[in-house]
Amino acid sequence: MPTVTMNINGRQMSANVENRTLLVAALREDLNLTGTHVGCDTSQCGACLVHVNGKAVKSCTMLAVEADGADVETIEGQANADGSLNVIQQAFQDHHGLQCGFCTPGMVMSAAALLKENPKPTEAEIRNHLEGNICRCTGYQGIVNAIMAASGQSVAMAAE
Repeated sequence: MPTVTMNINGRQMSANVENRTLLVAALREDLNLTGTHVGCDTSQCGACLVHVNGKAVKSCTMLAVEADGADVETIEGQANADGSLNVIQQAFQDHHGLQCGFCTPGMVMSAAALLKENPKPTEAEIRNHLEGNICRCTGYQGIVNAIMAASGQSVAMAAE
C-alpha cells in the first residue's frame, strides 16, 4: 500500500492507504480526524467538504493518493490557536446556524471558502454558494445569517 503524506491543519501526517481509498476515509479512519463527515457518498450533501491546497473539495470524490503532498484543512483546523471558536464557528453558534450538527463541518468549511473569495457576500451569493451543501434541519436562514455575521455584515440584511 502506498504511503500518503499531507500537511493537515499545519501538521505533517502520513497514512498507508489502498489506491482506492477516498480522502474522507483516510482522514476519518486512518488519521482519526472524524470532524469531516460522510453523508451521502455521492458528492451531493457537502458534509465531507475540506480544503485541499486552498480549494474547497468534497473529500468523498477525491482519492487519498491524489492528496499526497497537499496542504489539507479540515474542520479540526478551523478553531483559533487557543482552541476557541473562530469567527465563522462562533457566528454559527450565535445565529443558530446548526441543529443536529451533522452538516455543520461542511457548512463551516464552505463558508470559509466563500469568505476567502468574497469577504462581503450578499444573501443571494451565500445561498448560491451553499447549493452543494444539504442541511435537513435548519431551513438555512440561520446558516445564511451566520455567514453574514461572520463577514461583518448586519444580519438584518439577510432577513430582507
